Amino acid sequence: MANRGTASNNSALIAMIADEDTVTGFLLAGVGNVDVRRKTNYLIVDSKTTVKAIEDAFKDFTAREDIAIVLISQYVANMIRFLVDSYNKPVPAILEIPSKDHPYDPQHDSVLSRVKYLFSSESVAGDRR
Repeated sequence: MANRGTASNNSALIAMIADEDTVTGFLLAGVGNVDVRRKTNYLIVDSKTTVKAIEDAFKDFTAREDIAIVLISQYVANMIRFLVDSYNKPVPAILEIPSKDHPYDPQHDSVLSRVKYLFSSESVAGDRR
């Protein structure tokens, strides 16, 4: 309990790019962070948010060393699909999540499509042996 208030060098954050309800839920669960420069680890996307702002937040979150996972609503990821699909680093991991107003569509999930590709490649390679 004595070290609870101090951040260690091994700690990492979860970043969020999603609608207000989704971000609020994760903030209430303790995901939110504001650093000394007043930078947050989340972006609330609404009808006034520009695609450029979403792109900038995605690039910022994926470049930060203190972020291990970026959670992004799937409908927001569809707005910047070219960036999400071209991202290939293991950390931070990009996970697409559903939102209240937009159900999950496995056809547009970049992680799921990569996993399917890997398993189909392995099964084809396994059949050749």
